[in-house]
Amino acid sequence: ALAGLIPTYTILTGDASIRHNRPVKPLLEGLSQLGAFAVSSREDDFAPIIIKGPLRKNHAIIRGEDSQPVSGLLIAGAFASHPIELQVINPGELPWIRLTLHWFDFLKIPYKHHNFERYTMEGKTKLASFDYTVPGDFSTAAFPIAAALLTHSEITLYPIDMDDPQGDKAIIPILQQMGAHFEIDPIRKTLQVKKGPNLKGMRIDCNDFVDALPILAVIGCFAEGETEIVNAAIARKKESDRIHCMALELRKMGADIEERPDGLKIRQSHLHGAHLQGHHDHRIVLSLAIASLAAKHQSTIVGVEAADKTYPTFLKDFLSVGANIELQEGS
Repeated sequence: ALAGLIPTYTILTGDASIRHNRPVKPLLEGLSQLGAFAVSSREDDFAPIIIKGPLRKNHAIIRGEDSQPVSGLLIAGAFASHPIELQVINPGELPWIRLTLHWFDFLKIPYKHHNFERYTMEGKTKLASFDYTVPGDFSTAAFPIAAALLTHSEITLYPIDMDDPQGDKAIIPILQQMGAHFEIDPIRKTLQVKKGPNLKGMRIDCNDFVDALPILAVIGCFAEGETEIVNAAIARKKESDRIHCMALELRKMGADIEERPDGLKIRQSHLHGAHLQGHHDHRIVLSLAIASLAAKHQSTIVGVEAADKTYPTFLKDFLSVGANIELQEGS
């Protein structure tokens, strides 16, 4: 979206998931409606994409199931040379939009919005320098939290700020509803996972924290009764089709799991070791690693380098707390 502000050509591409799985049609449509040149070079709505600004018009309408094009266009609108209105049809992943707006508030960038469906950006933003301490990432914290819960261990994480607007912090109250015991210190910014009873299955609307679907699928295998993950269809358009891939890999481990169009239905299962594929997806790799730690017998996961995208110190961190993990050449 920022490339739409530049009056020269920009070509953007990426890894296999960017070029084949993450559609950018809403972003390209929004930029085109705002007067920029924005096309998919292969005309398939995927990268590589070619963009040339500047933005000359002031109104766009896009679909909003994926929050990233919405946030991108709002940020571009903040720096545009004129006011821009953005209309969003079927807005989704709202916590990520709230996070964008939280930063607008922090940086004193003016905007107006109505029910996440219509926005006005005034443009011409000039930023001053600032200091900010970034809190811990709840998306990543979910993995050591789940590992401790499923292996009946205790662990303390820092810094965990429950007042931060990250949407993925919703996994904490969800796990509490399932029976997890946490001690949260808002002053010291710590979260301690305590030993407790077995988790109970439940129905989880995952739309506001859809990145948690893979690890919630693993947790569901160990929760008593049945766990149903719903309203997460956008998870099929991430680095992999996470709904299909988690069902596929967990079945190899013995999971009683049913793939649905917008989620998964999981019954308590006794997982065993298996030969697993990471599907070039960091959250798939990390979630399968946690499943393997809690399963009986050894598992091998192929493609673990994908975890470096968001958690490059995973192996080091887990070895430091006693996890039995071995990195094999070529795995």
